[in-house]
Amino acid sequence: MNVRTLCLAILGCGDSTGYEIRKLVTDGHFSHFVDASFGSIYPALNRMEAEGLVVSREEQQEGKPNRKVYSVTDLGREEFLVALSKPAQKDIFKSEFLLLAMCAELMRPEHVRRAIDMQIDYLNSELEIIETAMLSVDLKAADWVGEYGRTCLTTSLNYISENREQLEAIAGTSLKPESPLLAAE
Repeated sequence: MNVRTLCLAILGCGDSTGYEIRKLVTDGHFSHFVDASFGSIYPALNRMEAEGLVVSREEQQEGKPNRKVYSVTDLGREEFLVALSKPAQKDIFKSEFLLLAMCAELMRPEHVRRAIDMQIDYLNSELEIIETAMLSVDLKAADWVGEYGRTCLTTSLNYISENREQLEAIAGTSLKPESPLLAAE
């Protein structure tokens, strides 16, 4: 799936500005699907407008520049449904935390503890995003998607919380006593 399809999905839920789309993609209801930046969202919206998939209108704002609000057209809805009918690509999972965990024996114990605490905080914040999204997205399948996400995150959170001592016990075991990494910060 690409940025174009993601924009059509968001606009299918209601009219939005490019900024609102970016917020939904980076830290909102649609942040778990496809990565998109301002640098990819606006060109996609411009191309889709030129192709008749979306239309825009200027809205006046008091004391601010006008804002450009996008709406999906019937043609855009058709393209979106065609895109949804194609097989989904494999999920991409990358985790810097797992790289740190894999190298725990080379790290100072306090750095490993901090990485674990930060990962737990991150997973909890992601759970909050899902909880909020489930309440505000008006699609019947949103509850199913939310439960899937909640289950994945909760399983990760439980594993880390229940097994952190094992990783903490490994921390620093490959460091030599003279290693600068063991010196006090």
